[in-house]
Amino acid sequence: MIRSLHIIRLLCALVFCVVAQLVVAAEVTVFAAASTKTALDDVAEAWQAETGNRAVIAYAGSSALARQIEQGAPADVFISANVAWMDALDASDLIATGTRRDLLGNHLVLVAHGHADPVEIVPGMDLATMLGDGWLAMALVEAVPAGIYGKAALDSLGLWPLVEGRVAQTDNVRTALALVATGEAPLGVVYATDAVAEPHVSVIGTFPEGSHPPIVYPVAAVTERDTPLTVAFLDFLRSDAARTIFERDGFAVLPD
Repeated sequence: MIRSLHIIRLLCALVFCVVAQLVVAAEVTVFAAASTKTALDDVAEAWQAETGNRAVIAYAGSSALARQIEQGAPADVFISANVAWMDALDASDLIATGTRRDLLGNHLVLVAHGHADPVEIVPGMDLATMLGDGWLAMALVEAVPAGIYGKAALDSLGLWPLVEGRVAQTDNVRTALALVATGEAPLGVVYATDAVAEPHVSVIGTFPEGSHPPIVYPVAAVTERDTPLTVAFLDFLRSDAARTIFERDGFAVLPD
């Protein structure tokens, strides 16, 4: 009898440990714009340290991520680098009602490989001559938010027709940044936060804010994925701990 009770206690303890591990190992799957990687990795680490839960994050261009969600990819949270791709999912009833918020703001900058002198980004600047025989690295100008913002800025300044044929387009903004960092392209148009994350480029100019639409990163839970865990992660993105990380990396945290 005593032996049986001892075995039962051991089994109960084992079950308790397994359940506790399952709770600790709870995961939320996040699809996030590539430009958020440096900051969001640290936010996810802080969330895990505070709660024991884990954020599994897939980074890519917002357009690619939105299309994957449309095709049924198992994302819990979507962080887009512009409102248009969030609007597209919202229009298809793929965003959980009441969970959408504008989370972050950013700036658009011109970067150069290595160290370079600053320039003033104004209408009529000789960007084509600055490129020499090289290419201007940008994210896809018809699909990826950083590329869309970049083309809008260059167009408004009258520069797009001068460089249109000399743009090296990439699937996401971090890849465009990498082209400049490795010297494969002398110049690139990226977010200010990307430049902070890459020591092998220098910011030589900031595009006037009026030259392109405001850069806004909305965040939301995907339809039928707004579980208590997902909502807790969304709340943590607006916490003081997350704000400190986002602002350290150059993002503006937008008011709720």
